[in-house]
Amino acid sequence: MPRPLRSAAAVLLAVALVGGALPVRPAESQTPQASQTPQASQTPQASQTPKSGGTLKVMLREDTPQGFAVHESSTISTVWPSSPCFNNLVYFDPLKPKESADTIIGELAEKWSWQDHYRNLVFFLRKDVKWHDGKPFTSKDVKFTFDMLREAPDAAGKIRINPRKDWYANVDAIEAPDAYTVVFRLKRPQPSLIIMLASGYSPVYAAHIPPAQYRTTCVGTGPYRVKEWRLGEYIDYVKNPDYFVKGRPYLDGLRYVIVKERGTRTAALQAGQLDVAMPGETTKAAAEQIKAAVPKIVVMTTATNVTDNIIMNVKKPPFDNPKVRLAVSYAIDRRALIQGVHQGGAILGAGMSPGPYGVWGLPEKELLALPGYGKAAAMKAHAKKLMAEAGVTPQNPLKVEIVTRAIAVYVDMASFVINELKQVGIEATLKQIETAQWHAMATRGDYQIGANLTGVGPDDPDANFYENYGCGSPRNYSGYCNEEIQKLIDAQSAELDVKKRLALIATIQKKLEDEAARPVLSWRLDYFTVWPHVKNMIPHQSIFNFGRFQEVWRDG
Repeated sequence: MPRPLRSAAAVLLAVALVGGALPVRPAESQTPQASQTPQASQTPQASQTPKSGGTLKVMLREDTPQGFAVHESSTISTVWPSSPCFNNLVYFDPLKPKESADTIIGELAEKWSWQDHYRNLVFFLRKDVKWHDGKPFTSKDVKFTFDMLREAPDAAGKIRINPRKDWYANVDAIEAPDAYTVVFRLKRPQPSLIIMLASGYSPVYAAHIPPAQYRTTCVGTGPYRVKEWRLGEYIDYVKNPDYFVKGRPYLDGLRYVIVKERGTRTAALQAGQLDVAMPGETTKAAAEQIKAAVPKIVVMTTATNVTDNIIMNVKKPPFDNPKVRLAVSYAIDRRALIQGVHQGGAILGAGMSPGPYGVWGLPEKELLALPGYGKAAAMKAHAKKLMAEAGVTPQNPLKVEIVTRAIAVYVDMASFVINELKQVGIEATLKQIETAQWHAMATRGDYQIGANLTGVGPDDPDANFYENYGCGSPRNYSGYCNEEIQKLIDAQSAELDVKKRLALIATIQKKLEDEAARPVLSWRLDYFTVWPHVKNMIPHQSIFNFGRFQEVWRDG
């Protein structure tokens, strides 16, 4: 098999002709040094010989809303506690925080190869893998999973909600010529498919398990087996003794402790009642408080690949009026949000994650020309002008209901947005929606305007654009559709020239903001916190892709 490409072009384009490495780590392997990971302000160091045994208590902010059914989920609240149960065909190396095609390793696939100029992707599977119930893993399981996700006419499985259906719209057929070979045949070249398959959102399900069963329990191939899920309290995992990577996992078990109140979560982490924070849940202010109280605790500053954004239902008044939608975008002071709500714990960006964390984001000088990114006073003045043209005046304010998830990090942002909108003649009342209802509500379009957080699995334009802006996508909550932009999204997806693809992606981001398709307010940072006895727990630039716990061990 050919070795991975190592050029910058390969990294940018997420193209790799990979002779897939196994996810096996030698005992003496070291955690990457801080100089290699500029996004981490502090990186825990691994000792030379990992120790086996022990358990860890891991933070969880709420009951997992879809159980372990990752393929029906759009939230870290499902992906994070489900990851230890599953495996992917391929996965991002857990010890390398900066994700790219070069950091993809094999899990269920031993090797893989692109053929016919990125039109066919062939996987050669491991032959020593068992499901947690003892049945053998084969190519039938892979075909079952991804035929289900692309909603093939003859798919053997179906799911209730399919948020990432459009990730697989370019897959024409999935073939399983034998028990350990799978071929993804594509309609056109799509180098990013391998990146999306490496996301924490892309586990393989068992063909012999009804997909609905994953809402209440988990039969996976992963390093840990579910022992017990006690609603509102905890999820317990135990080590999988039959795991195909010998010597892994190191830990005997994991307990995800459900703590719904933010202050209580912070106090529990500070007191050592939790060993590991939940990704995306430790704000800059909370991290500073914990670090001041417990200087030895490890705080790592990293990206989340999650945006604050505004969803507006383009099919319902008043947001069927483009001027009103654009006025909302102009009205919100992004920099004030970053400083006031996040205390500096976020960065400015448009549709794709900005540097130094992401590859595809617009530079700040290009953001300044977009709605809402300029000087606040001028932006608000323009918002008022647009509202007046739409018939909204101080004597005739616009009254709307703004929805958000009933989670503190959502409510903080929504409260700020309400105050901003009031200044341009939009009077909004806040309605909080429980997570179990949130995604279904947004998918149905049962709202006017929402203050939303959107997580992108990997830092890749295909994953983001098709899922969140594609015409007809289940996750395009606003119902926005622009055929011209759809063609550009398809063009960048198939483009193999780095410079041409970057230019297309920049054009798409600018057009999306100019039309207030889903105004991006900020890209959140995380201050991921662990106790120093937790080793090899390395946060990635995306919170969705490092929750396997296969390489994590406890020192004392």
